[in-house]
Amino acid sequence: MKNIFDIQTEQDFLAASLETFRYQYENIEVYRRFVDYLNINPDHVDELIKIPFLPIEMFKNHRVLDKNAATDLFFQSSGTTQMNLSKHFISNPQLYEESIYKSFEQFIGKPEDFIFLGLLPSYLERQNSSLIYMVDYLMKKSGKPENGYFLYNHEDLFTLLNELQNKKVILFGVSFALLDFLDFCDSNSKTLQFSDSLTVIETGGMKGRKEEMTKDELLNILQEGFKTDKIYSEYSMTELLSQAYSLGNNEYQCPNWMRIMIRNAEDPFNYEKEGRTGAINIIDLANVHSCAFIATQDLGKSIGNKFQVLGRIDHSDIRGCSLLVS
Repeated sequence: MKNIFDIQTEQDFLAASLETFRYQYENIEVYRRFVDYLNINPDHVDELIKIPFLPIEMFKNHRVLDKNAATDLFFQSSGTTQMNLSKHFISNPQLYEESIYKSFEQFIGKPEDFIFLGLLPSYLERQNSSLIYMVDYLMKKSGKPENGYFLYNHEDLFTLLNELQNKKVILFGVSFALLDFLDFCDSNSKTLQFSDSLTVIETGGMKGRKEEMTKDELLNILQEGFKTDKIYSEYSMTELLSQAYSLGNNEYQCPNWMRIMIRNAEDPFNYEKEGRTGAINIIDLANVHSCAFIATQDLGKSIGNKFQVLGRIDHSDIRGCSLLVS
């Protein structure tokens, strides 16, 4: 198939999506069975809204993998040991790395220009995290000696951030850990004096560790606490190999090989108009060897060529879309 990173126009994206759909129908058994279960003739799929989107739950119960690919590498979603966790098998890690690099470069800048710090305790404490793989890769491309991770050693992070003033620093942080760090600073009367060269990229996730709040509330707290407007957000998940970024206002942009479509939460085969809230479908063409067409459990809405993430669908399972193939 054509190189997805050469996509420039909507026509390019449509052609690549249809080509990927046909390839995955032929080569990914669970996807083919799902499409057949819906009685959809693949020969009649000639536009994006006709492509069936695989419920994301399938990654919990099935090995979603190209029959031509063999791999032992997989990413696994977070959760308790009692939960059935999603697994995303990765047959081409170089493709993931290229997606990481080009997405970051498109929206933030060249990784080589930054120092990367990670405040990602819940992800560092488990194996097979796609987020840790991503930050590890960015650190490797950066090559800066100051790169590093922090668990709960907030004092060390505070000291290092002050030492790195006037250097271009990216702090990747899970939401609850960033709030814990600000609580530490406040309770210890530590004044934050970070310069405009610091960029904070929150990756979402309270994981029951903090009171749930809206994204806007979280961004306001982080902006006030870190004394900067450069509070960005990254949107991805275990089941994806691409990342969308928000540079403010909780409005995300996709790289050229990724698209968001907002489906009706009650009827998964109809789509919402711009500005109306619905459930998020994702086309990620980097997922060529798993599934590029995923119906998520997230709520959102489209705004021009951007989108907002507004939370999760209640009760997790989406009516009409949990058509699991036995």
